[in-house]
Amino acid sequence: MTDAREWESTALSKRPCRTAFFAQFAEAIASARVPVHRVLELGSGPGFLAEQLLRTLPAIAYVALDFSPAMHQLAAQRLGALGSRVQFVERSFRASTWPQGLGRFECVVTHQAVHELRHKDHARALHAQARQVLAPGGLYLVCDHFVGEGGMKNDQLFMSIDEQRAALLDAGFAALEQLMLEGGLVLHSAR
Repeated sequence: MTDAREWESTALSKRPCRTAFFAQFAEAIASARVPVHRVLELGSGPGFLAEQLLRTLPAIAYVALDFSPAMHQLAAQRLGALGSRVQFVERSFRASTWPQGLGRFECVVTHQAVHELRHKDHARALHAQARQVLAPGGLYLVCDHFVGEGGMKNDQLFMSIDEQRAALLDAGFAALEQLMLEGGLVLHSAR
């Protein structure tokens, strides 16, 4: 819990642009081609993105998937009454079995979590699994650090923007759009 609280307390100050990204997620979901009723977040952490989406989109039900019970506890505290619309799933998206029993979603989101796979070569498999739980016409919103100018330096952990796009295409997504680029993070939508 100590580590989770420390991460939570510094995340927004280290990357103040996160709130702008959260708003962009909400806008993309609100304008999705297919009405969004169920959202799955991979690596949901202390509930920052969940709070924005649940407040902005009152008709959605939310599944927050994270391996950390401490992060779920922080998220539940942050969400308060909004938590009644959330199913907390304690599971690691690094395990190949994470999608089992979750059902289908009109939208899958992940923010600043793909690099937690600990090597960029694992991203394609994660994206393919996310595609499997998407309902037909569903939307996948992926935001993570990138390597290169204005971004990170570790090219084994982080992907360039082109590598991120290639991993999504290799996972079977056909329609890709870069929605936002700021503060060393990039947000892609994929269908």
